[in-house]
Amino acid sequence: MSKEYGSNPVKIEKIVTDSFKMNYFRFGSGEKLLVILPGLSVQSVMSSARAVADEYAVMQEDFTVYLFDRRTDLPREYSVHHMAEDTAAAMEALGLNNVCLFGASQGGMIAIDIAIHHPGLVGKLALGSSTPDAETDVSGAVVRWIALAKAGDRVGLYQEFGRAVYPPAVFEKYRGALSAAGETVTDEELARFVTLAEGTAGFNMTDRLTEIKCPVLAIGSVDDRVLSPASIKKIINKLGDRADFSYYLYDGFGHASFDTAPDYRDRLYNFFIE
Repeated sequence: MSKEYGSNPVKIEKIVTDSFKMNYFRFGSGEKLLVILPGLSVQSVMSSARAVADEYAVMQEDFTVYLFDRRTDLPREYSVHHMAEDTAAAMEALGLNNVCLFGASQGGMIAIDIAIHHPGLVGKLALGSSTPDAETDVSGAVVRWIALAKAGDRVGLYQEFGRAVYPPAVFEKYRGALSAAGETVTDEELARFVTLAEGTAGFNMTDRLTEIKCPVLAIGSVDDRVLSPASIKKIINKLGDRADFSYYLYDGFGHASFDTAPDYRDRLYNFFIE
């Protein structure tokens, strides 16, 4: 099953296992494998497949890139660990191993879990605006998002989401577009968002970070309004004495620096291509 977007189509494909179904897309033609795990979003990133491929154009000659959504048929409760196990199973079903793995925000939490529990799948790990400890590092923004989604306030949810993840100038520029997008959100998407957002609760793998055996790059933002400044410090404290660990902090690009910082993909490329 596939859909096509844009003048140069990116196909949306589906993995079907005995336990779940999961959408993904791929682009690029390189020998190296890159897997991207996106963060929490109000609507699926699958509808932006062409735009994502364009943003990661620098990768396409050297990498074949896979981006996985969360499973389509969500259980009533769906923890980060459960998300990680399903994603690992999807990777295994496609024969992907020893990949370069990039997780953004909640996707980074999933990536940490995969690297610890399925080390053979991950050759290098990059974490963007993420944390090993959602119990204490996630701000009240996520609580507000959940409340708005449960109240059915689609536009309010998109506005609060954008206000938290983007720097002020970017939010103001796209305020109208965020409101328009909010009008398109379905009841099913609101319920799905709540399940995924609540699944972050209780995630804490700080003390297990040293079990990650592959090289790690952590990228954060000092002006992150979704995560505490302590989040990347916990990663640095656990892995900072390793020669295969590096980190970088942005200032002025917000939680979504993985979307807003113009050199972000270059940093990922340079780390993964070494």
